[in-house]
Amino acid sequence: MPVTQRIIPNIWYNGNAEAAGAFYARTIPFARSEVESRYPMRNLPDFQKHLAGAPLVVALDVSRTRLRLINAGPEFRPNPSISFMLNFDPLLFEDGSSPRVARSAARTSLEATWHGLAEGGEIRMELGEYPFAKLYGWVEDRYGVNWQLMLTDPAGEPRPFVIPALIFGHDVQDRAAEAADFYVSLFKRSRGGAGIGNRYPYGVPTGPAGAEALAFGEFRIGNQWFIGNDDGAGHDFTFTEGVSLEVRCKNQVEIDRLWEALSAVPEAEQCGWLKDRYGVSWQIVPNNIEELLKSPG
Repeated sequence: MPVTQRIIPNIWYNGNAEAAGAFYARTIPFARSEVESRYPMRNLPDFQKHLAGAPLVVALDVSRTRLRLINAGPEFRPNPSISFMLNFDPLLFEDGSSPRVARSAARTSLEATWHGLAEGGEIRMELGEYPFAKLYGWVEDRYGVNWQLMLTDPAGEPRPFVIPALIFGHDVQDRAAEAADFYVSLFKRSRGGAGIGNRYPYGVPTGPAGAEALAFGEFRIGNQWFIGNDDGAGHDFTFTEGVSLEVRCKNQVEIDRLWEALSAVPEAEQCGWLKDRYGVSWQIVPNNIEELLKSPG
């Protein structure tokens, strides 16, 4: 699939990215995986010599969204601070059938995906009915990646099948709306623009979250949607390099502009990686990054 996304989520794996990609391809509907690049066979630093010839990046395409699985070592691990919402919209399962049949197919697919992802993983919110959804559940899979599965009301505003979801807590508690406004301001002049979607505050103090903090918020960059909400439960996790956001840039001017605006932790700057004022890790790279990674040296 040609990569047209402006922002590609990258997920860190400890030497098992290829197996993870194959697992997702058989577990999640509309998904397929392929090895995008490999480590060279020689001239690797000592800490990477065991990866000679192994996959470096595995591309996972889910519906029309690409995720990149980084095959590396134990340095980082994903956690629930950035999860992936899977919207099981019955419209995706119509295939000429009646709405009732499509709803049944969407539910059946969601349940099968849930059981597949939960095997060997950890359930964070049981699969069931909630005030905001007829069927919803949150699971951390065997690789530490978090997924939220929801049966979507087809009468609502359309959203992609996959939406990255960010939880703002600890040092950035109650700053989800501020962060979304900041990200939108950076990309609003890009092709496709950017904007704010629905926002629902808690309304009353909830755990560490204030009354005006976001129980649910969303923002758009190009045709991609993101969820951002404030921690209302006092979780013990925060953003790490385990999940980073890769931005494809058309030229050096754009790389410099985004780097200057986003980078807030100088000691985190390395090989195109940076950490922003909220602790979110980004990779600011040129459009032809795959080609560059295949070059000698």
